[in-house]
Amino acid sequence: MQTEFSSTPIAFGVRFPPCGSARAVADAVALSERKGFDVAWIADSQLLWRDVFATMALAATATEHITLASAVTNFVTRHPSVVASAANTVNELAPGRVLLGVGTGDSSVKPLGMRPSRLAEMRDGIAMVRTLLADEVQDYGQRRAKLRAPVSPVPVHIAASGPRSLRMAGEVADGVLTLAGISPETMSGTRDAVAAGAAAAGRDITDLAFTVGAFCKITEDIERDAAILKPICLHMASIGGQDFLRLAGIELPPPPAVPEVYPDMVHAEDWDLAVAQAGRYVTDEMAVRFSQTFCLFGTVEEVLSRIRRAVDVGATGFYLRHVGNYTLPIELVETFGDEVLPHFSAAVSGVRP
Repeated sequence: MQTEFSSTPIAFGVRFPPCGSARAVADAVALSERKGFDVAWIADSQLLWRDVFATMALAATATEHITLASAVTNFVTRHPSVVASAANTVNELAPGRVLLGVGTGDSSVKPLGMRPSRLAEMRDGIAMVRTLLADEVQDYGQRRAKLRAPVSPVPVHIAASGPRSLRMAGEVADGVLTLAGISPETMSGTRDAVAAGAAAAGRDITDLAFTVGAFCKITEDIERDAAILKPICLHMASIGGQDFLRLAGIELPPPPAVPEVYPDMVHAEDWDLAVAQAGRYVTDEMAVRFSQTFCLFGTVEEVLSRIRRAVDVGATGFYLRHVGNYTLPIELVETFGDEVLPHFSAAVSGVRP
């Protein structure tokens, strides 16, 4: 899609936690394709969900043109050669529509007591994956090896939030996925860091995809529905995001540990319990402010306005998330696909939906 703010096509994607059978997830991805979405971002956390690459492979057989992306895998629980082989297998099933999203590791790594990737390790992992997918020989100590029957290179996007990881994304990645929301202030700072990395590598940020992640819900009652964001808001306070929260006028000191919520606030199995526990610290007003500053919560008109503002700042894509990790985003796919995408397309083409 094209907009009056940018000559770059805007890609709308949805995050799918593979919380049900791979077939059910593939069917949901196929629904998103029919509704007009461009990317299906499939999450990776081996203890929480089904395997990401097996699910992507099944989704490949159920779809025709939507891009299938890992959201995101890592090089700690998966050796780079394993990642390369898995991505190549899916790319063989869906040639040219596979995207490899990588990160330092979160819910895949931390429950195992393992250390997330250092940036240098992630840089090396990306280089190794690219070498193997380019049908070139990779050195492994005293040994040399190559991937059998590589299909073609696969774009690599880095999930990044801190300034060092954002700079690295600008240096080496084909795109960046940021989860800091759609606040113009956070988007501008994020994009500046990516641009600095790109410039240091002799690249231009306009050559990179800049995908903005945001929780999304179409609603006429923001005061009622924003409450489900309380665990996300509390999580930000727990990891030192006070300056981030102040952009929304939220003062929230680091909370004590909440052992009642498993495995953590962001990935809580019982979201109602997480909301109740987070509600001890996060007020209804804070949740509303959080939703209006960082999320795509609101009416169709409000959501479209924030999307256009994000595109104006530099977004080339959106990574839309529903709240929850153990349900599929069917409601989001249907409401956004039926109510937002047609209006966005109409605004671009100048034709009424």
